[in-house]
Amino acid sequence: SAAEGAGESGASAAGITGLSANGTGGQEPEPEPQLSCRNGESSSSAAGAVHSNGLQSSANNGLPSTESPASDTSTKKKKRLSQSDEDVIRLIGQHLHGLGLNQTVDLLMQESGCRLEHPAATKFRNHVMEGEWEKAESDLNELKALMHSPSAVVVRVQSPLSISTVRCVNRMKFLLLQQKYLEYLEDGKILEALQVLRAELTPLKYNTERIHVLSGYLMCSLPDDLRAKAEWEGKGTASRSKLLDKLQTYLPPSVMLPPRRLQALLRQAVELQRDRCLYHNTKLDSGLDNVSLLIDHVCSRKQFPCYTQQILTEHCNEVWFCKFSHDGTKLASGSKDTTVIIWQVDPDSHQLKQLKTLEGHAYGVSYLAWSPDDTYLIACGPDDCSELWLWNVQTGELRTKMSQSHEDSLTSVAWNPDGKRFVTGGQRGQFYQCDLDGNLLDSWEGVRVQCLWCVSDGRTVLASDTHQRIRGYNFEDLTDRNIVQEDHPIMSFTVSKSGRLALLNVATQGVHLWDLQDRVLVRKYQGVTQGFYTIHSCFGGYNEDFIASGSEDHKVYIWHKRSELPIAELTGHTRTVNCVSWNPALPGLMASASDDGTVRVWGPAPFLDSQETEGLTDEVIIVN
Repeated sequence: SAAEGAGESGASAAGITGLSANGTGGQEPEPEPQLSCRNGESSSSAAGAVHSNGLQSSANNGLPSTESPASDTSTKKKKRLSQSDEDVIRLIGQHLHGLGLNQTVDLLMQESGCRLEHPAATKFRNHVMEGEWEKAESDLNELKALMHSPSAVVVRVQSPLSISTVRCVNRMKFLLLQQKYLEYLEDGKILEALQVLRAELTPLKYNTERIHVLSGYLMCSLPDDLRAKAEWEGKGTASRSKLLDKLQTYLPPSVMLPPRRLQALLRQAVELQRDRCLYHNTKLDSGLDNVSLLIDHVCSRKQFPCYTQQILTEHCNEVWFCKFSHDGTKLASGSKDTTVIIWQVDPDSHQLKQLKTLEGHAYGVSYLAWSPDDTYLIACGPDDCSELWLWNVQTGELRTKMSQSHEDSLTSVAWNPDGKRFVTGGQRGQFYQCDLDGNLLDSWEGVRVQCLWCVSDGRTVLASDTHQRIRGYNFEDLTDRNIVQEDHPIMSFTVSKSGRLALLNVATQGVHLWDLQDRVLVRKYQGVTQGFYTIHSCFGGYNEDFIASGSEDHKVYIWHKRSELPIAELTGHTRTVNCVSWNPALPGLMASASDDGTVRVWGPAPFLDSQETEGLTDEVIIVN
């Protein structure tokens, strides 16, 4: 229900900068002390009474009374606190209260002249936590006048008091009665629970569907069954605290602060700093336990895959393509020397070791595609190649060598998500769908294909063609539609894991990012030199926040997805870099293939002394 759905995320959305001076936003039913700072006015409280900060305490909690000589300085005129200062004090007070430092909160509120929350809210909180449901329900009448505020989480607009407030009160009353009903059931008080259901919950005429669900809990014979079926913690502090968190979202923050508001703000600050960090390439942790709040979040470029970790020289001619397997344990590289080399990635050292060599590709290997389960690898050749090789990577055996016609040009391939079919094509007008034995299942005539990608729906294939566009082809109903239109030839493209974004290498233009859903050009990345060579770029890093591409100027360029300027230019290759592949399981590992006959493996800076580390800067140019 809408009432149940409100929680901490909704509370976090409430602003803290628009608090009114009295914290109401409407007239109070009776005169109440000011919610905001009283700026020097005393706030004495009797022994055992509720302090102005909303906490139960006894005999001043051992703190000096506001009427004692020690507080004479409070009679002096204090500097008026700004609204933001008041907000910060309240946030600190709430956090300290959560830690159980109630005496400290008392002193903070007395010395600052602020109030943690409205007295009516304090009374309501205590009644909820003590399970005094009739009193808590009565407190709603007192809170009613305070709920009509633009600062309220749920009531976001100024609506007539009789409509918006009554609706919110009913939601809060429903949550209270639901807790009351469940606690009666857990205690075995079936008649009392039934009375609440029939005489109190049902007349509210709110969330009838939920009432039907609640009535089903009457059939639970054991308390454990009730807690499991209702997904409820049971009677006590835990469930009542969770209930209070939901109830707080219906009150303006000037009356009762959203739960754990300071922690929510700190989490937002940490997440924002991580999002703005150009080199952040580790798993996001939404908690605060593993971060320091004393310094800003900054990732060092030395943790980024900017440094040559290994140079693979086993190929004896230009290396046209490289691709990590989906599980990140292997790398396949294809070369003009007619071979495909399978490399094993050491999980600890991240060093690559030659595992297998697949031979016999007479025209050379210009494209490779791993099957979804990494069992098979398909190899394609350049434009004049009419053959396609399907290898079993585990055994090193050739399963299928496919050639429909000697006139064909099979230069690109993509696996269907089911792993049982693939599509292939080329620039001479061939576009086939085949099974693992190379049998032709479907064909599309007259489509000159440059690059292919299978969509996760298992039906649609994206294909870039000679008309400078990417179209979607459905092999089931034989329909096609235009998705991307460029002004220059699309040399290659790849799609993000989510299927939302496409990364294009466009002749003479460079690297372009497209939104396939909205069919709009999102960003043009600068720096790369792209002529009419086929260069393959990639997404990479945790959450695919980065983009990497080779270049005809012998460099590897890396961008953050949201920034057009490169954050790193990697040097080391001596000829055109044809392909870059980012390890999907190890975000600190990347490989690049070049016409210089090598595959370079890039990783973080090694643990060297300062002089050796300085020497590494010859291989990487950091662009700020």
